[in-house]
Amino acid sequence: MATRTEPHHFRMDIEGLRALAVSGVIAFHFGVAGLPGGFVGVDIFFVISGYLVTRQIQLEIDETGSLDLLRFYARRARRLLPASCVAILATLFFGYFVLSPPEQQFYSEESFYASAYIINLWLISSAVDYFASDAANNPFIHFWSLSIEEQFYLIWPALLLLFARLRAGAYGLFLPMTLVGVVSFAFCLHFTAVSEPWAFYFSPFRAWEFACGGLASMVSEEAAKRFRLISVFGWIGIGLIMTSYLGMPVDVPFPGLIALVPVVGTVIVLLSGTRPGHAGPQLLLSLAPLQRIGRVSYSLYLWHWPVIVFAGILKPELTILERALCFALTLGLSVLSYRFVENPLRRNSWLMAKTSRSLGFAALVTACGTIVAFGGARLANQKIDPQQNLVRLSAERDSLARQLDAGCLLDAYQVQPKPCEFGAENPGKTIVLIGDSHADHWSTPLISMVNSNRWRLVTYLKSSCPAADVTIWNSMLVRDYEECDRWREFAMREIATRKADMVIISEYSSAYVKNDINVTSAHQIDAATWAQGLRKTVSALESATPKIAVIRDGPVHRTYPDKCVARALWQNRSPEICDTPRSEAMEETIPDSERKAIAHIGNASYVDLTDLFCNETRCPAMIGGMLTFRDRHHIATPFAETLVAPLQRELFGTMNARAPTD
Repeated sequence: MATRTEPHHFRMDIEGLRALAVSGVIAFHFGVAGLPGGFVGVDIFFVISGYLVTRQIQLEIDETGSLDLLRFYARRARRLLPASCVAILATLFFGYFVLSPPEQQFYSEESFYASAYIINLWLISSAVDYFASDAANNPFIHFWSLSIEEQFYLIWPALLLLFARLRAGAYGLFLPMTLVGVVSFAFCLHFTAVSEPWAFYFSPFRAWEFACGGLASMVSEEAAKRFRLISVFGWIGIGLIMTSYLGMPVDVPFPGLIALVPVVGTVIVLLSGTRPGHAGPQLLLSLAPLQRIGRVSYSLYLWHWPVIVFAGILKPELTILERALCFALTLGLSVLSYRFVENPLRRNSWLMAKTSRSLGFAALVTACGTIVAFGGARLANQKIDPQQNLVRLSAERDSLARQLDAGCLLDAYQVQPKPCEFGAENPGKTIVLIGDSHADHWSTPLISMVNSNRWRLVTYLKSSCPAADVTIWNSMLVRDYEECDRWREFAMREIATRKADMVIISEYSSAYVKNDINVTSAHQIDAATWAQGLRKTVSALESATPKIAVIRDGPVHRTYPDKCVARALWQNRSPEICDTPRSEAMEETIPDSERKAIAHIGNASYVDLTDLFCNETRCPAMIGGMLTFRDRHHIATPFAETLVAPLQRELFGTMNARAPTD
């Protein structure tokens, strides 16, 4: 987060702006309704950092003709590293009691990258979506922005010093900094469209936000002289920030072009503060409560996320009162951290006396964090018992189709179908399976089935792409899934030429269709449109095969069964606490519309396999000592292997039955 520098005079409006930034982030993470864009508080911090650091460096270069890089790094180290190290160690400690050993091992390894301030690079390599639901279990993911700031502090001063030597003066820095900002922004726009994790986490693609702050620090004095109304103009900046907080679209590509709104708003507010007046936003930003929050904003950012992560794990549905208590705990930890760690060490006279002491202390703190992280991972690995290991392996194991050919499930960008074939060379029957990853998890029992019967299975699988002929929204691409439509068209043509004995359709329908059980995005289509698309697909197959089976979508658990069961075993609790009530796991509107959609197609049947996963009241996380689902909605492969007989019975025992016609 934007750290306090040592400028010639203190800016109360910047302290208040820090408070506004961290409040948005905390409100977003605590699930405050009506603030979908609170996460852009991080972008505000980036601009503030660019402004203050560039201003401080420029002043030193102007006064001395050079820059003491080691002294600069020493100040940053005293300010940032001790508090972050304490937060990391405390998170690992409390994680021992809350997380299962496999999770402890994973997050201990991740804390290593957090301690070394390179976790953003790890998140890129893992293609982690900051906004995905499973990110809510990661107590260190918020260190991505701190890593970017540390990388900025490492590179930016040296870059400015180089620019200053090439061309002296403020305007000598202005041109190269503008160039850096423009190039960074161009790459940011490009990668937001093609690979959002790179645009989101990679520091060079966020450098334009720091550059905007840096440019503001250079033009601020001149702007104040020429534009007398700039203090009043600052309210427009506050308006842009609040517009981002209140009106940020849920599924908009980010950072991208829309990140300009909070960035420009922050720049305007910073510029307005250079000419203090009675009519500007400084009146608001200088209020005592905002000053107090701004003072501890760094500690607030460090502590708020592990608090809400652990609270959400212990009680998935937090009430408003419980969230308020979490905030009170966050505030208490932040005040303690600021008073006894952050502030004392930043101003420690012994450390300040020599740059080498501060740098040595920084190296010691970083080494401490990384060593504890490494040791924690080793210790957690030793605590994994056979049951927990079985749960972990069950969750990690790919479907049988992907074990035999990893390319069977196409990614988002591929449009050319890849038929994967399994079973006998001269089969008695040929079965075709088409759909998304929910079709893929049925490939495991189907491959076993065709092998035992000397049949053949041909799969047409594409990630997040339904067989139903509808255009859906892809949250990863953040646009209509055009690749899915093209793939489906090509796949249907190929299937029509195969003359298969049966075509099986399976798809994650509750992710695409509006329902009360599984709300995945604001772009889910209505059940009627979905039914029309399914009818169109099944009708196109009617003359291509004698039998068509549409498998009802399975349950969606409210928690991740693999994580929940592992935690229950670690805490000596029954895995039954991870079961999901059937009424919360299964929804009926979509299946009803699907049944009606294919009711008048003579060779089509609707296959409901819900009873394989759920009893009358609950959908268990474990059945017969086996994990049922590897995540909230994909069947665990070892459990899928036990479904061969009931699946064959349902498929071949119901093909002559007509679906109800209502």
